[in-house]
Amino acid sequence: MRVTTEIWVSALVRRVFAEGGFAAVVRRGAAEAGAIFITRRDRFGRVTLYGPAPQISYTEARPSDRQFSLLITTEEETEIAARLEREMRFDADLWVVEVETVDDPAGTYFELVERI
Repeated sequence: MRVTTEIWVSALVRRVFAEGGFAAVVRRGAAEAGAIFITRRDRFGRVTLYGPAPQISYTEARPSDRQFSLLITTEEETEIAARLEREMRFDADLWVVEVETVDDPAGTYFELVERI
């Protein structure tokens, strides 16, 4: 059984804070099954947007895990905003979580998002 989006996002935010990072829910979507988009700022001013991975990325061993793929990396926040606007026209129930993390390759954020 898959965990609701609201619980998954809450767990992500707590884990990022526990590792010394910062996370904030920028937009709340449907509590049960809204799609999740994650933005990450780095110390160089770049912003990266991750979105739900294509269905083909899921394996039979872990079919209910949430997986993400890199959508955009840019220094222009307007590109991120434009992409999210397009996504919201398609799915009004999506979530947007902004994350700032310590650059720790063994950390939670990298485990959950950057491994994809």
